[in-house]
Amino acid sequence: MTPTLTIASALSGLNIVLLAALLVVWWRNYQAFGTPLTLGLVAFALVLAVENVVAIGFFFSSQMLYAADASAQTAVLAMRALQFVALAFLTYVTMR
Repeated sequence: MTPTLTIASALSGLNIVLLAALLVVWWRNYQAFGTPLTLGLVAFALVLAVENVVAIGFFFSSQMLYAADASAQTAVLAMRALQFVALAFLTYVTMR
């Protein structure tokens, strides 16, 4: 695995950790309030967590699809980094 994909995998792992924290808070809020918005946030966290798990699996099992193209690897890394920044902000605001 190239260093770029290794960093992208690590960012996906961090995204899963942030999503797990958000999921716990949002699930507790859903149990307390029962609003459709909180249920939507729970669904959002679950779907995005599954996407990150699939991405990690893809990085390890199908890395040859990215191996030939450095620009594709950079794009994947950039998307994972942007997702991490967005989730970091969301986690910060939610935990306040």
